[in-house]
Amino acid sequence: MADVVHLSRIRVYQEQRPKRRAYIADFPTPIYFGVHAGVAAFYKMTPEEPLPSTLDYLVAAAAG
Repeated sequence: MADVVHLSRIRVYQEQRPKRRAYIADFPTPIYFGVHAGVAAFYKMTPEEPLPSTLDYLVAAAAG
């Protein structure tokens, strides 16, 4: 079995739905998840603050 080369350490906190705050490893600045545009329309909600969705981050990560 191969050795583990990296283990992601992520902490995610639920704020007022649908907003979530995530910390990656020891980076001090959090990233925020939420909904906007089509995702908000799909869930029939109007967010207080439009934020990138989890799907946006997944697509950005896969594209990089």
